[in-house]
Amino acid sequence: MLNADNDFKIDVTTEIGNLRALLIHSPDSGLGKVVPSKAQDWLFEDIVHLDTMRRKEYDYYVKLLMYFLDPDKIKGKLDEINAPENKRNFFKPDNKAFHNSGKVIEIQTLLSDILEIADVRKKLCASVCAIENCTYRLQLQLVDIAPIELAKILISGSLDDDTMIFAPIPNLIFSRDLGIAINDHILLNKPAKKARSRETLLMRYIFFNHPLFANYRSKIIEISENKQHFLRPGEANEEKTTLEGGDVMMVSSQHLIIGCSERTSVSGANEAIKLLFEADVVSKVTVVKIPHKRDYMHIDTVFTQVKRDTWVLLRSLAIAEAATPGDEPMAWFADKKNKDKPEIVQFRKGKKPKTFDTLEDLLDNISRKDLESETPTRFIYSGNNEFPFDAREQWTDSCNLLAVKEGVVLGYDRNDKTVDAFKQNGFDVIHVTDLLPKLEAGQINPQALTNTLILMPSSELSRARGGFHCMSMPLRRDTI
Repeated sequence: MLNADNDFKIDVTTEIGNLRALLIHSPDSGLGKVVPSKAQDWLFEDIVHLDTMRRKEYDYYVKLLMYFLDPDKIKGKLDEINAPENKRNFFKPDNKAFHNSGKVIEIQTLLSDILEIADVRKKLCASVCAIENCTYRLQLQLVDIAPIELAKILISGSLDDDTMIFAPIPNLIFSRDLGIAINDHILLNKPAKKARSRETLLMRYIFFNHPLFANYRSKIIEISENKQHFLRPGEANEEKTTLEGGDVMMVSSQHLIIGCSERTSVSGANEAIKLLFEADVVSKVTVVKIPHKRDYMHIDTVFTQVKRDTWVLLRSLAIAEAATPGDEPMAWFADKKNKDKPEIVQFRKGKKPKTFDTLEDLLDNISRKDLESETPTRFIYSGNNEFPFDAREQWTDSCNLLAVKEGVVLGYDRNDKTVDAFKQNGFDVIHVTDLLPKLEAGQINPQALTNTLILMPSSELSRARGGFHCMSMPLRRDTI
């Protein structure tokens, strides 16, 4: 069982502090079973080549995270790890050679651990079989399977390579959508689509049952359906309470951003604000309502933070109209007719709400006021703000970057115009295939890097419509 390090704790106060621990999920065999006719039902735009995604793309992501977060597990061992007989084992939790880092933490490892607990195993198998409409005999069969293998089955949907017993959950690689660390609390999210029900259930069991989170169980916040929802005369045209992690950003110790998007409802934002304020987790929440289009999906496909004074964003969505007054998100956004521009309203505990006219106004305010930046706020635009490259590169996640430390971010290598924009703003650019050998040889100290965009291979990962911000659930960052 993965044991917590002595210094393990949940503590996230910004998007850019040095990353110390995170949850990820390496691509599993279920991704290789997505078929074109079901791709959109399972929230994928395309089918992917699993082996390329694993070995030539995601592997680089895990290796890079290890050099930054847990170098003792990889430094001096890269040649051994890359040997053909070991290459497939280092990142697979069901293999003995798995790195088992307590800082780059695999969801499948945590699931395997809690399945060692007989009572949890029985309850979880029953719960999964209930939502997947399995037979009782299959439920009994699953309970008797060894925990490591059972975890693999519950994630992939297959008893073996040939026998599928329920659908895969390919979106589990987007670990951020399922939970967000807010200071020392965990907000368990409520995804909008049925395709994500099983992964939501697995994460709930992990957070409430794994010893790693034993000291934080009283600080887990769950969002339930709005009470009025159950009494409405019909459901087809009524808004459900949903919230996904791609729409939640912890930008300072007391300030959270929540996006209302295709996947996060106003009701979801409303419930989150109520719970967070009641628990005194934060004192300020800004709601950013963006068009409900697949082009954007979450706010982190539109903007992410690079440094305290620097943001990357899609310029065409940077202009917003002021909203009309109200007491809570449900009132602010209930009757708005213009759905093509963002609306931005900030709710402060004990104070009147305030509005921002543009995304740039909001982000500038965060940099100057919340993070006390003394330099002018800079904006790096998707596609270098050139049509049609701005929209094309936003689609392939030019705005969805993960900061491993302030000013050092990971992004896809296919967004050439956005790379140009970073260079024009004084950033160094290096490809991960060039960086890893230098980290291994000690030619570069990862903690000494500044103002750097690290490019990652992306031909298959980009098909899944999510970048490295989506593929990470930070659990601990240094305070800046």
